[in-house]
Amino acid sequence: MRGKKFAALLCILGLVCALPPPEPVRTAGAPLEVELDSPPLVALTFDDGPRSSTTGPLLDGLELREAPATFFLVGSRIPGNEDLVRRMAAEGHQIGVHTYDHVSLQGLSRKDFDLQVGKTRALISGLLGEGSYWLRPPYGQIDRAAKGWCGGPVVLWSVDPEDWKDDDVNRVVSAVVEHVSDGDIILMHDLFASSGQAALQIVDALQAKGFCFVTVEQLMEARGVRPEPGVCYRRCPPGENQ
Repeated sequence: MRGKKFAALLCILGLVCALPPPEPVRTAGAPLEVELDSPPLVALTFDDGPRSSTTGPLLDGLELREAPATFFLVGSRIPGNEDLVRRMAAEGHQIGVHTYDHVSLQGLSRKDFDLQVGKTRALISGLLGEGSYWLRPPYGQIDRAAKGWCGGPVVLWSVDPEDWKDDDVNRVVSAVVEHVSDGDIILMHDLFASSGQAALQIVDALQAKGFCFVTVEQLMEARGVRPEPGVCYRRCPPGENQ
């Protein structure tokens, strides 16, 4: 556990950070001058879990590779998998909300929104303590009302290998490795064994290329992006040396 947190810290300490921009979104301000080159950063994210048969082995592989990730949890899958959620947090992964029943956040009443997002956030808080627990809307669908209620940033993605479509590990790996760039947020799912296998191969391939894996929150912090409630983020600006 300590090795993973130390490795992530080293990645962040070696970054070229941008000054905070006046707007919280996609453009960087004037970069700070530093002597060290900035490694390319990427955030690997997983939706739809936790699931004991697939999330557990995935966590094993990420721990071995000292690669933190971000997990957006479906609330109805948390009961019975509490130890997995605690393990995610203990091993340095970021945890967020993916609704309670995996439903679209378009057109919901405030009551239904709270049942989907607030209930899931309360479950996570009950296990890990109070926190913001950022939101990823299922299917990437969210309307203006839900943005106003969400209480934190909305995390979308910039690379989607559609790992749910089939069990072709090689296809999924290629779809990420051949298209990823510095500052990207990768969308995957920890419900499928093939997705977990592909994710670990992706980590191996990108680490060999010099990429550093960070959580979404770490990515934003490193790039000087100030996350704001109700704002959607698909990726972060690349570092100065990329």
